Amino acid sequence: MYLANLEGGNQSVPAAFILLDFNTEDLQILLFILFLAVYLVTIAGNILIVILVAFEPHLHNPMYFFLGNLSCLETCYSSTILPRMLFVFLSGDRTISVSACLAQLYLFGFFAATECYFLAVMSYDRYLAICKPLHYAMLMNGRICIQLIFVSWICGSLGISVLIFLVSQLTFCGPNKINHFFCDFTPVVILSCNDTHLVEMAAFTISSIGTLPPLLITLTSYICIINSILKIPSTTGKQKAFSTCSSHLTVVSCFYGSLMVVYVLPDISSLSEVKKLFSLFYTLLTLLLNPLINSLRNKEVKEAVRKSIRKLHRLKIQKRSKRNFENIDFTIYNG
Repeated sequence: MYLANLEGGNQSVPAAFILLDFNTEDLQILLFILFLAVYLVTIAGNILIVILVAFEPHLHNPMYFFLGNLSCLETCYSSTILPRMLFVFLSGDRTISVSACLAQLYLFGFFAATECYFLAVMSYDRYLAICKPLHYAMLMNGRICIQLIFVSWICGSLGISVLIFLVSQLTFCGPNKINHFFCDFTPVVILSCNDTHLVEMAAFTISSIGTLPPLLITLTSYICIINSILKIPSTTGKQKAFSTCSSHLTVVSCFYGSLMVVYVLPDISSLSEVKKLFSLFYTLLTLLLNPLINSLRNKEVKEAVRKSIRKLHRLKIQKRSKRNFENIDFTIYNG
């Protein structure tokens, strides 16, 4: 598990890290089944939304374009952490190579930062739809939608690329146990035998730049949205306006709420298990909420699902009828 000694010293460079999950040796199979179900539902739900947005004409508008991109991102996001967790639960092998750990850290940071920007873009879209309805078509056309998505992906990748470069320059020695169920920044960096002050300052700066602006955009958008909704005179109008953004607001609240608990609470041993638990929310459960909420509570998505099922049913009947006709025709010909 360790490579050669560091320059003839007593410390060795670890060839791999050991992930410490929830210390539940007796529940490995149960946890495997639970998280496998979460993973399958997350993947299936998000892929379903992507397919519906791509092929259903009445979903070809900015709101669902952004939702489809978010579902695509969350499919990749969940696949960064969950398959590895399932492997650990099933095999009991908690080792992960240093390079694989850094790759997981990069992908996790990349998708998490990009999701912050996606949520901000979707909040801004709802703000324009509710507060600026007359200018919505002009301010949120196809070209602008594509540009916003492109900028979100780029912004999500820039900061984490710099941070991973800095972390890769660290030397890891001594303990090789990561007190987490995946390779997160703080549990990895504290294993370094270098002075990590510069890396930690860089991480704080990059994470602040990467999360605060989209969070402020999201909060400002929803303050304006709620203010506009309260000014609507009819109760029906208020309910209709709120229903267009309630699903997104639920996902935003869960994502940022759990994120703040994990990264604002101090890094002390007594809170490590609590922080692991809340890490599940923004790494796994929020990803599950998005397809569930937008499938169960969104009338247009449910209608798109019904239309797709009817189309598949008609195609099946047509194929069966064609096959029966060909069989009859073949019988007559042979007769």
